[in-house]
Amino acid sequence: MEKVEKVANMKPAVAQNQLRKSDIKILLVDDREDNLYSIESIFEKDNYTIVKASSGREALKVLLKEQDFSLILMDVQMPDLNGFETATIIYERDKLRNIPIIFITAFGYDEDYIFKGYKTGGVDYIYKPVNPEVLRMKVSVFVELYRKNQQLLQHEKRLLTTNKSLQKEIEERKSSEEKIKLLNERLVQNNAHLKAVNEELDRFAYVASHDLQEPLRKILVFSDKILMKDNLDKETEKYFKKIIDSSKRMQLLINDLLSVSRQSMNASEFRETDLNVIVKEVIAELEIQIEKNNAHIHIDELPIICAIPALMRQVFYNLINNAIKFRKKDVDPAININSQIISPKNESPRYKISISDNGIGFDAKYREEIFMVFKRLHSFHEFEGSGVGLSICKKIIEKHNGSVVAEGRPGEGTTFIIELPREQ
Repeated sequence: MEKVEKVANMKPAVAQNQLRKSDIKILLVDDREDNLYSIESIFEKDNYTIVKASSGREALKVLLKEQDFSLILMDVQMPDLNGFETATIIYERDKLRNIPIIFITAFGYDEDYIFKGYKTGGVDYIYKPVNPEVLRMKVSVFVELYRKNQQLLQHEKRLLTTNKSLQKEIEERKSSEEKIKLLNERLVQNNAHLKAVNEELDRFAYVASHDLQEPLRKILVFSDKILMKDNLDKETEKYFKKIIDSSKRMQLLINDLLSVSRQSMNASEFRETDLNVIVKEVIAELEIQIEKNNAHIHIDELPIICAIPALMRQVFYNLINNAIKFRKKDVDPAININSQIISPKNESPRYKISISDNGIGFDAKYREEIFMVFKRLHSFHEFEGSGVGLSICKKIIEKHNGSVVAEGRPGEGTTFIIELPREQ
């Protein structure tokens, strides 16, 4: 009667060894039961999982269900199917071709016989009577080869998984790059369209403001003529004065709107500009207001930069004029203008220019809004102006690749900080 038996030695003395070798599974094939048990006893200390088959056919049945053997030890001389015939049938199956077979034989060292075993796929021979140490040594070599092969297979699986993950990442990155490229193209198109719209808007603002000047001048002229008549009653005179005041405010708004629309520039207009000269010219222009309000202006050494002089003059005029205009009552205006060089890494030098005053200041929550066109924090009756001056300054500075921010607190004055590059 044929038998199939699995044996896994689990002795406490070899518990650590068991953990290390539990992955090794060996199929013993011999028609004599005493040989099976004697060979099994040789591997008792090695803690291999041993499966025994008492014939070639029984071995084939085992291999139909289990293919995870590390090694097959098979007797050559067996009835019905001998070891060579059994090996030939085993290696016909793809799943079993990588299991090494060591033949056990009592036929000595006949070369034809040995060649026949190798031809069927065997990898080595053990000769009877079996030397336990030789058998263990040969098996340990194939066990180590099996382990190395399993490590390589696991490594290959990890590499395939990693490769698949990398491939997916590359595909996702390519998809993202294509999306970014498309978005950039759209952004360029939108910027070009926005530039065209802004230029058209500036042209419209200029034309509209220019065309409004003529009827407004007529309103002022005819209102003045009517006021010069002697037969006006007081109420009529009052209303005409209001018309003239409103017309003057409207004229101021139109002039400022024209100023905003005219802030265009060409690369050819940039030149070496000494800001010390610019500020002196502005102070000379504001001389009457400075004397009238007893303003004190302190100016440190300012840099020479590449800029459009007329536009830089407009910036300093607006900021110094604002510092005088938004003064505290009964306090002489004090204005300080200074600069320092900033040198970011891998960039050309930039200058930070500060213009500070001791005026009425402003609430920090409005630090962005004050640069908006026609934005006023105070009524026209308190301080004259259209609310365009600071927006013009911001527009000019940004066109010079610079930036401007405002800092201040109510009652503690205001500081405008301008950053400008030395070169354009």
